[in-house]
Amino acid sequence: MLKEIEVMIDVQRMVKDLKKIVEETNMMIIEMEEIILMASINNRMVNTTNITQISEDLQYMVQSNIDE
Repeated sequence: MLKEIEVMIDVQRMVKDLKKIVEETNMMIIEMEEIILMASINNRMVNTTNITQISEDLQYMVQSNIDE
């Protein structure tokens, strides 16, 4: 009987430890998702800036050619 109780206590400890690991893993995943989202937003902003600059450069080139 004592051995069975010890096994149950060990199992409870393992479940508690596993729950803690799962919670920590979930927090890491949430942090990673936030980082990925910020990188995506930053990438979108850089792409928009680049496209705008290319458009302005093309307008300048066209206007320069028209003026000549």
